[in-house]
Amino acid sequence: MTDFSQTDIYTDVSLVDDPWPYFEYLREQGPITPLPYRKVLAVTGFEEALAIYADTTNFSSVNAVTGPIPDLPFTAEGDDIAGLVAEHRPQIPFGMEIAGLDAPLHGPMRSLLMPLFTPGRLKEMSAGFRQVAEDLIAQFAASGEVEFIADYANPLATLIITELLGIPHEDRPIFLKAFSMGTPAEIGASADQIASNPLIEMGMRIAGYIAARRAEPGDDLLTQLALARFPDGSEPSLEQAARVACFLFGAGQDTTVKLLGNSLRLLADRPDLQDQLREAPSRIPDFVEEMLRFEGSIRASHRLCQHTTEICGYRIEAGTTVWIANLAVNRDPRRFPDPATFDMNRPRLKEHLAFGRGSHTCAGAPLARAETRLSLELLLSRFGSIRVDDDYHGPAGARVFHYENSYVLRGLAELHLRFTSAA
Repeated sequence: MTDFSQTDIYTDVSLVDDPWPYFEYLREQGPITPLPYRKVLAVTGFEEALAIYADTTNFSSVNAVTGPIPDLPFTAEGDDIAGLVAEHRPQIPFGMEIAGLDAPLHGPMRSLLMPLFTPGRLKEMSAGFRQVAEDLIAQFAASGEVEFIADYANPLATLIITELLGIPHEDRPIFLKAFSMGTPAEIGASADQIASNPLIEMGMRIAGYIAARRAEPGDDLLTQLALARFPDGSEPSLEQAARVACFLFGAGQDTTVKLLGNSLRLLADRPDLQDQLREAPSRIPDFVEEMLRFEGSIRASHRLCQHTTEICGYRIEAGTTVWIANLAVNRDPRRFPDPATFDMNRPRLKEHLAFGRGSHTCAGAPLARAETRLSLELLLSRFGSIRVDDDYHGPAGARVFHYENSYVLRGLAELHLRFTSAA
């Protein structure tokens, strides 16, 4: 049996492809347990994670994306570091992005974002989304094979967000290139590499679009964002509006691509599930929810304890990074019986924490669900069988899959599939 007692989740690439034994090791230590490095507590318990997500007073989201890397730009001493967190927030990677903001900064910024993801807006855009998906499928349908991540999932997610926002068609290839490069929070990366962000690099371009919409409003979401106001009636700065648009890419891109890849990997080795969903497409939403629980897009998220407190009987000191292992939390047997079994008939399917919970629930969740449901519907109706390509991934029972080298996301680096046309 592997000895995980000195494992460093932020540098050990052996955990990328198969983290499940490590998660079980952590679970055996308790639902909240200290890690050997960097003053980090790991959370694998469902109720414990839920309590931390809900406690926005004692737990800051300032380190939500990158966790304890790089080190805090201040020395955390005493039982209350909230003032230091606020003072040094701009120096912490992603600390000024929506994902890293706390109250009172977070609410107004998120208020600009949420109208872009309403069910009505997604329904209004559904025909355009469908066309994007059908066009991508048409590019590989005749070949009988596809590298699903590069040729479908990545471009679909990027093109749908550019469609949603109204990015000029001639500029969309620039976004496709930018969001096909790099992985957030890469294991073993330097502090500078972890702090880099394609969203920041695209920020100036998006700010230019928003400035143009303010001068000459159009009929798209960029115009809606350009003309939006905070709840108090004040106008967001150009930088603030651009941050929201950039975050839209981050929220919708990674979650969708990873969920699509994980879903097709499972389906391609489960012809019984394919048949089930073809016969009853109404079960596709149930499949998606169980997929989110079983193997969602988010591997883990972080919080920084800013006031010494107690959660479910565990004392957590100010300055401690809390690593919420979403993948492990969603397989907590205290909450989900037989958690390693994929079961679309589970009660309360949507009660997983795949997208977090509370004020920082992943804003891209509605879009990820919509794109995955649409993709499964189109792929299952278009193709009679979808299977893993043995030439790339090995035979059934001895498959080899490689995942992106990230300690916060769970997504395949590539997925080679073969398929036949529907009869």
